[in-house]
Amino acid sequence: MVGNTFISVGNLEHRPLHFDTSLSSGTLDLLSHWKLPKDVEATGKAELLDREGIRIIRFRGRIIAAVEFDCARCLELQKLDFNSDFDLYFYPMTLIAQSGESALARDETEVGFYEGEGLDLTDVIREQLLLWLPMRSLCRPDCGGICPGCGINRNQAVCDCHQGLTDPRWDILKHLNYKN
Repeated sequence: MVGNTFISVGNLEHRPLHFDTSLSSGTLDLLSHWKLPKDVEATGKAELLDREGIRIIRFRGRIIAAVEFDCARCLELQKLDFNSDFDLYFYPMTLIAQSGESALARDETEVGFYEGEGLDLTDVIREQLLLWLPMRSLCRPDCGGICPGCGINRNQAVCDCHQGLTDPRWDILKHLNYKN
């Protein structure tokens, strides 16, 4: 069980560390339009892998969280529930300076880096949540959004507004004669 969320390489040298923690929404600062209505639960294990003198920290576990957001088109409040496993490897930052640039293999896509004596479990969980969030915050892919004319939610009702809004600055072009 982790009280302090900092995971030290020195502590992992002796034995793996099991964690079962609850993080409040205030400690996990997500992007401005994503909100955590309740605490995030994280359980799992952190262990030190020492491959060829490289001190790799492996995190395996499960994150249970609920995230709320306003749809980008219709502005209705939505909720996403996460109950997902993760398996991450963190290499020392000094490894980048030694090896330079290289392509990642398919099985190395869950890789991160740490500096100093370890890393914070809160940062690991926050990063994982941000990666799981969709790129666009929509209630559904075919969301009709809000009508710019009358303001009605097009998912709930149909409006009679003219859909072909034009920019009046281009009206002068309607009067041009296209004959040579």
